[in-house]
Amino acid sequence: MASKFASFAALALGLTMSVNVSAQKAQSFVVKANQPKATVAPTMWGLFFEDINLGADGGIYAELVKNRSFEFYNPMMGWKEQKRGGGEGTLLVHNRSEVNPANPRFLRLQVKSDQGDYGLINEGFRGMGIKQGNQYDFSVMARQHEGSKVALNIELVNAKGEKIGTATLAPSGNEWKKYNVSFTATATEPKAQMIVWAKGKGAIDLDMISLFPKDTWKNRPGGLRADMVQLLADMKPGFLRFPGGCIVEGRTLDERFQWKKTVGKPEERELIVNRWNTEFNHRPTPDYYQSFGLGFFEYFQLSEDIGAEPVPILNCGMACQFNTGEVVPLDQLDPYIQDALDLIEFANGPATTKWGKLRTDMGHPAPFNLKYLGIGNEQWGEQYIERYKVFEKALTAKYPEIQLISTTGPFPDGPEFEYLDKTLRSMNDARVDVIDEHYYRPAKWFRENATRYDSYDRKGPKIFAGEYAAQSVAIASPDNKNSWEMALSEAAFMTGLERNADVVTMTSYAPLFAHAEGWQWTPDMIWVDNLRAYGTPNYYVQKLFSTNAGTNVVPVLLGNQAVTGQDGYYASATIDKKTNELILKVVNTSDKAQNADFTIEGVKRLQGKGTHTELTSQKLDQVNSFEEPKAISPTQKQVNVKGNKVSMSLKPHSVNVFRVKTS
Repeated sequence: MASKFASFAALALGLTMSVNVSAQKAQSFVVKANQPKATVAPTMWGLFFEDINLGADGGIYAELVKNRSFEFYNPMMGWKEQKRGGGEGTLLVHNRSEVNPANPRFLRLQVKSDQGDYGLINEGFRGMGIKQGNQYDFSVMARQHEGSKVALNIELVNAKGEKIGTATLAPSGNEWKKYNVSFTATATEPKAQMIVWAKGKGAIDLDMISLFPKDTWKNRPGGLRADMVQLLADMKPGFLRFPGGCIVEGRTLDERFQWKKTVGKPEERELIVNRWNTEFNHRPTPDYYQSFGLGFFEYFQLSEDIGAEPVPILNCGMACQFNTGEVVPLDQLDPYIQDALDLIEFANGPATTKWGKLRTDMGHPAPFNLKYLGIGNEQWGEQYIERYKVFEKALTAKYPEIQLISTTGPFPDGPEFEYLDKTLRSMNDARVDVIDEHYYRPAKWFRENATRYDSYDRKGPKIFAGEYAAQSVAIASPDNKNSWEMALSEAAFMTGLERNADVVTMTSYAPLFAHAEGWQWTPDMIWVDNLRAYGTPNYYVQKLFSTNAGTNVVPVLLGNQAVTGQDGYYASATIDKKTNELILKVVNTSDKAQNADFTIEGVKRLQGKGTHTELTSQKLDQVNSFEEPKAISPTQKQVNVKGNKVSMSLKPHSVNVFRVKTS
């Protein structure tokens, strides 16, 4: 996330709420389809993921049990003792750090009476989303004590305490073993809870108490929420950046993201507190931790599933400078650098290597074909440059083929940005492949900066617009909305990104996900609750661009000038050499319906019909919601083409994509 702790008054938004429906005389545009100016990188439009807003645990990671391994700072957070019918017993958390330091705690459940029932209930992540007819997989690590024969009855209950699913397990033996059982839910409930009842006198030890829906993405056991992944796959993204974001840095270096602790068996991954747990006073989230069930293997696998290049970002020896600003001395960077080298081996190395073998053992013998690696997230100052150079030297020496991503800090301008931008571009003693720029700014800024990259050095490093989103109120305000005005302004800006595809090769909106009851930051691209997920207007803008990318940029001109806001117009155009199509993107930010004629030069002919996809709303403050998930969503119609001219009627406040076959 960028500049979360800056606060400033919202600037004038600059778009009127009224709509003039009378169209003016058609403007005449020229598209020079035979003059390709830049190649559109396959990575042009991608995704940024960070575990914020319950994005992972409680979000895309489909685990329904909160604090399944009793490793939260309060070991029983999310759990409560349960008794009925005279049942008696005790719950006691034990520690076995000498045996399993990554997951030391477990629960000893002692049943003291064979009358009634005794056990514990888990509240889930703001409840558990359960669907009628769906199958659910329960699992637990357990061991019996000598002389004990404690069986487990599992119950799902709705908000009224009524049973909506049951199963039984009978663990045996005094050695740790994983037990599984599946059952079908009899009702739909967004706020279910799970009770584990113990039957029979004695003691039983429990750990990794888990519940997953069967219908995860690709039906993988212990996998991801299918509806959330589907929204990502539908975008056909060019890359997936992970794991963040400020998650990479940590409030302190001890709390930084360490990829090696997120791979291997889930029960051996070391949980840590999530850095958004206490970050914002307006949204305290004391139960926000990272179980790392969604770890680096799963990130790579998800990237592969949705056809996206994996783009991991690693800590460079610096904690978040908005928090502690803790740094590792330069002469103590070796473990951090080794982590980076080992990650490349994990992603790309053969099974004969240490980390390539781990990837193979986890079920993926083929390499993940990693091409990009980010060094640090939003660091700034001389200390970042010093550390980047050390990383670059070591990584280039062993893996010169890996493209390295550096950063210009959290702001799109100002002294921090200017220092890093100038320094990175002028370095002779280190390679700089891609520079990551972030901007969280008012809607007006996005419209005014559609020309931002027109004057960038074509021979310098490429640009990764790694985090951006228009803010309707102010950075880090809880009142920001995913309104149509924000999405419309981002679309205007994105035409400038596409027009400069020879410089800008990667872009991603941020943040990606937000849970309706567990968010810390707004705005966000996709909103979810325990059962539903929907895309915002911003999502549909991103999707329009990513699914209509094309292969080569061609000029689209108004009065022989690039279209960068004249009369409220913004435009970019590409050709797709794979499909022989012209793709024209036109944003009308004005409050007037406008007719536009586009003369297509440099083609023998255009097919007689094309498609016009339109995204619009007459209300600039319109948002999508769970009740109206597609209040703003694309519509498509066929349009006639006469000769080499395309005429379109552009609604006020609209994003338009026109595609037509060429020859």
